[in-house]
Amino acid sequence: MNYEGQICRGPMERASFMLPVEVGCAYNRCKFCTLFKHLKFRELSMDQIEEELKRVSRINGNPKTVFLGDGNAFGLSTETLLKIGEKIHFYFPGCQSIHMDATVTDISRKSDTELHQLYDAGVRHLYLGIESGLDDVLAFMNKDHTLEQAYYEIDRMKAAGLVFDAHFMTGIAGKGRGIENAEHTAEFFNRTQPYRMINFSMFLHERAPLYQEIRKGRFHPADERENLMEERRLLELLKPWEHEAIYDGFHDMIEFRVRGVLPRDREEMIVKLDDRIAKEMPGLLAYVG
Repeated sequence: MNYEGQICRGPMERASFMLPVEVGCAYNRCKFCTLFKHLKFRELSMDQIEEELKRVSRINGNPKTVFLGDGNAFGLSTETLLKIGEKIHFYFPGCQSIHMDATVTDISRKSDTELHQLYDAGVRHLYLGIESGLDDVLAFMNKDHTLEQAYYEIDRMKAAGLVFDAHFMTGIAGKGRGIENAEHTAEFFNRTQPYRMINFSMFLHERAPLYQEIRKGRFHPADERENLMEERRLLELLKPWEHEAIYDGFHDMIEFRVRGVLPRDREEMIVKLDDRIAKEMPGLLAYVG
């Protein structure tokens, strides 16, 4: 299958087979995002999806994990997802789990019965773009949920056996609010306890709607030093949970990455952040342009 657009999936899915089931993102209104703005959203036909499964099967492909792309595959109807799951297990009998991105609203549109049906069909990890622990930031960034809505829907998906994984962004609250955002985001994670956390530290591009907010003076980006300090504070506040959690944090503009397993690697990650923070000039601005 000819893939359209940019591949977007968490680093924990690098060993998964990525099966496109749609092009773009059905929501596609987040101010900071440029991944899908150039694409017109559409669902791929079942024939296209099956042909890709046949192609991989013919070359003896039989992945244990399948990741459905693009932006929020969980937004597809339950009927469609169940059909896709059935075909995946037919062509890949060794498949143990199906993962994908989702939004809080995607979950809200599915009944408890549907969530259990999807679990029974092999759906396991759902990656939610939580982004921030502050409601005003979520509203400003045009996210599709409030924190209370996220708490409610995450409880529902977990009750069905689905696994909650989180995307979030240091720097998303803007200049001067990094520590505040870290504390509220840590509070959210301590309550919801994701199994995987991916921090895509704020990267600003002129194609993003957020860029116009900067030009109009309605958003002031934090510098990378503040983003690093925000990440440090978050890691410091995350409590031991009922399970270990994989953490991966990216800082594109300074080619810095901190990752590990919590709580086991917490101190090692904090030391790495301290070393990097000490190297950053206080006036270094996050990239814009």
